[in-house]
Amino acid sequence: VLVALHFFACGSYQHSVSQNKYLGVSQPSVSRCVETITAALNHPNIMNRHIQFPNDMNQLNSLRLRFHRKYGMPGIIGCLDCTHIAIVPPNSNDPAHPEKSYHSINVQLVCDENMKILHVNARFPGSIHDSHIWSNSNIEPILRNIYRRGNAGYYLLGDSGYPLRAWLLTPLAQPQTEEELAYNDTHRRARSTIERCNGLLKMRFRCLLKHRTLHYSPSKASKIINACIVLHNMCVDNNVDLVLDEDENNVDLGNDVAEDFNDNPQVNIDLQEGRRMQRRVINSFR
Repeated sequence: VLVALHFFACGSYQHSVSQNKYLGVSQPSVSRCVETITAALNHPNIMNRHIQFPNDMNQLNSLRLRFHRKYGMPGIIGCLDCTHIAIVPPNSNDPAHPEKSYHSINVQLVCDENMKILHVNARFPGSIHDSHIWSNSNIEPILRNIYRRGNAGYYLLGDSGYPLRAWLLTPLAQPQTEEELAYNDTHRRARSTIERCNGLLKMRFRCLLKHRTLHYSPSKASKIINACIVLHNMCVDNNVDLVLDEDENNVDLGNDVAEDFNDNPQVNIDLQEGRRMQRRVINSFR
């Protein structure tokens, strides 16, 4: 366990871990330790226990209330973003290569007001746009169904790279009124939670930092990411503090403009409903 934790936390090569005088194990042993602990933390019983989006209205209402008390915006139940985790090139034609110069996995995360991660999707390569991952994740239909069942006013916050929906609010491109400016400012402050969460996750588990690079296949790298998130949530639950350093390598790369799906009539309806919900929230700042 200590060998695997050392690898997750330091992000050094397995050979470097094996040379640590306090651990005293061979590189093959390090590999087996990392694989065993990663598999254990990816077990469904462990994953479902420590990474869980609220599954009933009581839990959602509690989450919404905590966000409201902290930021003064009604209806927030989480903050959404993607972050790139660098991996070694799988092969020359692999889609894990974004338009950036390095290979990565684009990891979708949702966190609560305390930076606990409620949802993770680490299955998409770095070349895939954030909004595409969102549209193909299991969290989107969950929130859509909550809204369709008549429970309006439960939404995530996302940046301008995501499509505006009644269950996913994005900032205004050109705020004009005092209410619109207040909406954007509160949106920015609340959504910064997920950005700080991404930074905290990578500082706790430096194997996820861009310049450390996971030397594993995409499938194994995804499991290591999941394992680190389970451990991160354990830290949050047990109030384990960490001084968060500023690190330019934590800056996530990606596009800022959402993909255009407006040729789909249903998407146009979803967008109209999103605009109505956004306006309703803006009006709450009067």
